Amino acid sequence: MKLLHTADWHLGKRLEHFSRLDEQRAALDELCRLVEAEDPDVILIAGDLYDQINPPVEATELLYQTLHRMADGGRRAVVGIAGNHDAPDRIEAPDPLARACGIILLGHPFSERRPFQLESGLAVVRQAPGFVELKLPRHEAPLRLLLTPYANEVRLRRYLGAEAPEAALRDLLAQHWARLADTYCDETGVNVLMAHLFVVNQEEATDLEAMEDEGEKSVLTVGGAQQIFTANLPPKLQYVALGHLHGFIPVQTEPYPVLYSSSLLPYSLGDRQQDKQVVIVEAEPGRPATYRRLPLQVGKKVLRQRFESVDEGIDWLIAHPDCLVECVVKTDEHLTAQDRKRLLDAHAGILKVIPEFSDPEQLRFTSGKQIDLSQRIEVLFDQFFAHKHGTPPNEELKALFREVIQAEDET
Repeated sequence: MKLLHTADWHLGKRLEHFSRLDEQRAALDELCRLVEAEDPDVILIAGDLYDQINPPVEATELLYQTLHRMADGGRRAVVGIAGNHDAPDRIEAPDPLARACGIILLGHPFSERRPFQLESGLAVVRQAPGFVELKLPRHEAPLRLLLTPYANEVRLRRYLGAEAPEAALRDLLAQHWARLADTYCDETGVNVLMAHLFVVNQEEATDLEAMEDEGEKSVLTVGGAQQIFTANLPPKLQYVALGHLHGFIPVQTEPYPVLYSSSLLPYSLGDRQQDKQVVIVEAEPGRPATYRRLPLQVGKKVLRQRFESVDEGIDWLIAHPDCLVECVVKTDEHLTAQDRKRLLDAHAGILKVIPEFSDPEQLRFTSGKQIDLSQRIEVLFDQFFAHKHGTPPNEELKALFREVIQAEDET
């Protein structure tokens, strides 16, 4: 039995003023071509299908078109769950049409899908809250899927029927998974858990905050969700497909693989793994699954580059046109409008231009003191500019400001 594990598509994502939708469209086309070449029995999408709870129409259309193409008329099963960026009800909304195509979507951790059978032979033969058992067209052995979409701690406790604060969420989830595994999982089928959670190996020292990429909406916050330990996972599994962290991360390889597959594209400057991939999983009853990584080639890198001068920056930008880049330029004073224009004209993918002052004194300004509004407007302008940009305005900007004020006084 062959499975393809992917996650964190974040359709509709914007980075600063740049839409990533065209890149996402190209990346999903590449992914669909990989699906057609590898021909897996099941595609697993471990959450964050969208980037926001109200995605643009184009993102919704792209998702549905992609899922339909992957399912190939029900010849393959496509199973997706909600992540912390998704609205659970939105993920589940297309269920009646999705089932007819062999697509199973869960938004809530304890949703229960209705059984169905397609002409292709694909069928849901058993179901429970947070669980489905699939009969696949090309295999006698069933696939058992324990499915845990993201939910914050309050909702998870409500679902699990435990309001007591002293009950650790990870222990409640462990009990829930153990009940499902004991009831439905044995060595006659393939047993897989898919979740959008923060899972760590307790036996390894882990910097939890460092693992969540810059720009990613953390689940490790008050009201979010606790980190889950690999020790909380049931022993009867053969593979765990995770979403949320944007890099390929093998949380555990023994006694069975527990993996984050990586996001579809690099989505932030803090993304430590700019190269993305999906995971191909080979599984059979009674044995741990094996896996291999398939790289994704489409998508722009998201970089932060430092330059000693504007001219050095322009040379680099011209030589590296196919990326999104934050430019940090060393300077003795605030960059002029002309310098910024030269940089922006040299590259179509500049996220920000940030001056890095060679003189630390340039960075000194007061950010929290009471503002004296009786001061001259030129002084107030100097203070405001220093607060916003980290350095006082240069003489050119001051002269321009005085010119604007004078023109205003004359009208």
